[in-house]
Amino acid sequence: MARTTKKSKAQINKQIWDKANNSLRQRWQTVSQKGYDFYLNEQLTKDEMTMLEESGMPTFTINRITPIIEIMKYFVTANNPKWKAVGATGDDVDVAQVHSDVADYCWYLSNGKSLYSQVVLDSLTKGVGYFLVDVDKDADRGMGEVRFNRVDPYDVFVDPSSRDFLFRDASFIQIRKNISRGRLINMLPQFQTKIKKVTKGSDVVSYSQRDAEFTDSIQPEDLTYGVNMDAEDDDIIPYYETYSKKKFKYRNVYIKIEPDDSELLLLKEQVQEQLEIFKQEIEVQLIEKQIQIEQQVQEGEIIPERAKLMIENSQKMAAQGIQEKEMELISEARSDATIIKEQVMSESQYLEFEKDKNFKKNIVDSIEFYENRIVKCCSVGDDTFLFEQTIPISEYPIVPIPYMYTGTPFAMSAVTPLIGKQQEINKAHQIMLHNANLSSNLRWMYEEGSVPEDEWEKYSSAPGALLKYRPGFSPPTPIQPAPINNAFFTVVQQGKTDAEYISGVPSAMMGFSQDQAETYRGLLANDEFGTRRLKAWMNSIVEPSLEHIGRIFKMMAQKHYNIEKVFRIVQPEANNQEEKEVRINVNLYNDYGKAIGKYKDYASARFDVRIIAGATLPLNRWALLEEYFRWYQAGLIDDVAMLAETDIRNKDKIVERKSMLSQMQGQLESIQGLIKEKDGTIETLQRQLVQAGIKMKVGDAGNEIRKDVLETESQQKLLRGMLKVEFQKMKEQMQSDIKSTKKDINKNEQS
Repeated sequence: MARTTKKSKAQINKQIWDKANNSLRQRWQTVSQKGYDFYLNEQLTKDEMTMLEESGMPTFTINRITPIIEIMKYFVTANNPKWKAVGATGDDVDVAQVHSDVADYCWYLSNGKSLYSQVVLDSLTKGVGYFLVDVDKDADRGMGEVRFNRVDPYDVFVDPSSRDFLFRDASFIQIRKNISRGRLINMLPQFQTKIKKVTKGSDVVSYSQRDAEFTDSIQPEDLTYGVNMDAEDDDIIPYYETYSKKKFKYRNVYIKIEPDDSELLLLKEQVQEQLEIFKQEIEVQLIEKQIQIEQQVQEGEIIPERAKLMIENSQKMAAQGIQEKEMELISEARSDATIIKEQVMSESQYLEFEKDKNFKKNIVDSIEFYENRIVKCCSVGDDTFLFEQTIPISEYPIVPIPYMYTGTPFAMSAVTPLIGKQQEINKAHQIMLHNANLSSNLRWMYEEGSVPEDEWEKYSSAPGALLKYRPGFSPPTPIQPAPINNAFFTVVQQGKTDAEYISGVPSAMMGFSQDQAETYRGLLANDEFGTRRLKAWMNSIVEPSLEHIGRIFKMMAQKHYNIEKVFRIVQPEANNQEEKEVRINVNLYNDYGKAIGKYKDYASARFDVRIIAGATLPLNRWALLEEYFRWYQAGLIDDVAMLAETDIRNKDKIVERKSMLSQMQGQLESIQGLIKEKDGTIETLQRQLVQAGIKMKVGDAGNEIRKDVLETESQQKLLRGMLKVEFQKMKEQMQSDIKSTKKDINKNEQS
């Protein structure tokens, strides 16, 4: 097999583009470009405009496509997409929760909302939009950041045999750009010597039907040269990025990691505590044994020499037992401290580590497997190789969002089905205006020489003009235009209705309907029935694409963010810009200052990423507030819950005051309950006195009861007075707060 050289890799890049840029691809771009032209109101070719002008017809257009596309774009991109990470195990839950914050940080860093809007617009007008996830190695002072990017659909060339709408089965995806030499050098300064030597590429091919010299819009293919910093024309050269999948051999290695010397020392200290307890037990046993032997000597059962020997043997056995126990405890502690770590490594890494004897002896198991990796090959011109790198992810970082998927890489745009109706509307308007021009500016038939032609041309359309003709000739006769057929008005109106029907965007969605619903339920009904086709597209194409982007970002981020990092995310909540701080890969240290692991180990965590369905859909806030008000009137929610959903300024303070008021009212009700309880006690005592027939002058017991009653009545009167004064103060303060709040609300409404 011939060795693949750098030059041959560059030539292969060029050959791939030649194969991908076949007749089918060119035909697709021609159709797609026409749709994009119609969106930009470039709806007449040069030949059509010339023909209309020669016929005296107007050349204007009534663009019905742009408003439809813009409202479709708004509906799909009203809010940012939200990704939710789900941990595989309990240990991964914390990291999974952090991942959503990391995604939000990188999305904000990439100006994701603007990118998303442009990608969806590409999908609607060109047939497909593309996201690209990559790493900006120069960001964050060389630490790098994962970023989202947009790629122009006309720069992307896909394996024609792909049948997956996400192109996961494609053998390659290539980005081919016509770029100025100076811009490319700025992008890749490390290759400027090679880039400077590249010859100028072929002329840029235009697929547009418009005449670039007389067009209202300027598009990329119109720019055939750049300008460098020396104020000189800069050549446009072709730049290639080819992404392909390649299987690499990996090993899932299970490694036994035993404690090191410092950890062993710590373990021995812990073992000594257990060993001391064991020694005390042994000492007690020795004493008991010695007493038993001495008793046997006194009773004459054994001789002293034998007793001495038995005591020495017991001491030796005890010392041996203590030693064995120490070794047993250390072995158990060491075994408990030994962990089995799972680590995935490439075959080359495994073979390199295997050279280490300690590593090799600690391998518990090793499982071989193959996994896709993305290989990126970059070149410029026909044969100039720049670099090749392996991206540590298993799926292409280029993710499409097609509009009308055709089972091929050549998706159809939302504009294409509308072109016919747009042409019909334009033609009807042109004919009607032409007829109106003829009616207000009549044509004349006259005998040659009967009128001064210059005078007639100048004044024939002037109101009240007095025109003369030469005697002996017949007076000029006006040519009346045929009355406009009412069918043209029907065609225009029906064309508008048909355009809405084809696109699935009714007038109510654009705010043009005179019969719009005013209730929240009515608005929801309009959104539900008027946007079903858009929602179907979002459910089947947009959200699966966004979910795929989220998984690619997860793979890229986990490989890149492998050291301790702090993410600071600004979150707009309650009209306040609150900053949230998130940390990942926080090092953990033992008592000896050695790193023993990581808290929130982002790189090794296992979790899946899902898109939150409907997160990008718009929300009619005023309609929702109306519904909240209905719930409040029905008693389903309280005024605090209602207030929380409004945009009233200082609503937090209002809620706080209302909370204090509720608390004080609760306290008052509690005190009133105590008073009622005291009243009930007094009444009970009085009834007991009457029922028992006990008079006030009967005995000391009666006196004591009367004393308690009087004291209770006195306390009651005092308590009622104090509560009355306190409640009056609270009432006055609350009335003052309510007046102040009303003033604030009136000021806000006026402003």
